[in-house]
Amino acid sequence: MAELNVSVVAVDRNVWSGVAKSIVAKTPDGEIGILPGHEPVLSLLVNGVVRIEPVEGPRVVVAVHGGFFAVDSDNVRVLAEVAELGSDIDLDRAQAALQRAKATGEESPEDIEAARRAETRVKAATSITAAGLHS
Repeated sequence: MAELNVSVVAVDRNVWSGVAKSIVAKTPDGEIGILPGHEPVLSLLVNGVVRIEPVEGPRVVVAVHGGFFAVDSDNVRVLAEVAELGSDIDLDRAQAALQRAKATGEESPEDIEAARRAETRVKAATSITAAGLHS
């Protein structure tokens, strides 16, 4: 069976790497799903959840905030400005941050970006919880 070699790297650290059956990421044009044998791709990433189906083990969910997504010869590289495993996100803290961001009522670019990041973190943590993978 063909596999993807996947690595998710943030500016400050390696977040996850391994072999996978598939990966789904969010680009400016919408979600893109990658299976082994996919044609080469280079795309921007937007705030969103990256879902990885490893060959072995539970689904990996990563909150990603900007960056790039590259596919070539079954090698997938997610190069993110900020990335965090869904299993590492404290859901209560992420929800509180989202509520604070929404409560400000501000429309500055910084406040909008803070709300988007908080929402992405909640989605990633909720995906893990819904799948029964969160401790």
